[in-house]
Amino acid sequence: MAKLTVLTLMGLGLALFRDHRSSYEERLNAFREVKPVELPNCNFVKGVEAGSEDIEILPNGLAFISSGLKYPGIKSFEPDKPGKILLMDLNEEDPAVLELKITGSKSDLSSFNPHGISTFTDEDNAVYLLVVNHPDFKSTVEVFKFQEEEKSLLHLKTIRHKLLPSPSTLTHLWITYPWIP
Repeated sequence: MAKLTVLTLMGLGLALFRDHRSSYEERLNAFREVKPVELPNCNFVKGVEAGSEDIEILPNGLAFISSGLKYPGIKSFEPDKPGKILLMDLNEEDPAVLELKITGSKSDLSSFNPHGISTFTDEDNAVYLLVVNHPDFKSTVEVFKFQEEEKSLLHLKTIRHKLLPSPSTLTHLWITYPWIP
């Protein structure tokens, strides 16, 4: 009992002697001030004012951007508009954003709520997009084929499965490609 009392008193004495709050602040940088930095090559891109959630950049410089995510607890800048997939050519001097038209969809595009996005390029250089969608706050994976000439997306398939409760991390797992025609 005496040992326990001595250890308790030593612990309390050390706690009073050393300010643990400052070491906590130091380790986590909890109260540091972040100073704004002007980056020399950053520019405002018109067309992405409503925000974006994910970006996928192809080796040829085309960038696909998912935009318009509506989710509980996240501020939506366009709550009454459906989400969209945007395209930007990063090879251009002053890249502009183009909204990709979605064709071939049998589902309701007014509930399109894109989240994560992944791409796959096959041996014929056809580009496929896997987009995590949250229609009515459920989770699906939408499969699209990018049609470069028309600058549009052809909807191929909607994947729903009870084993995909949070597919945003699973779209990066490429084992087989049963959705490619």
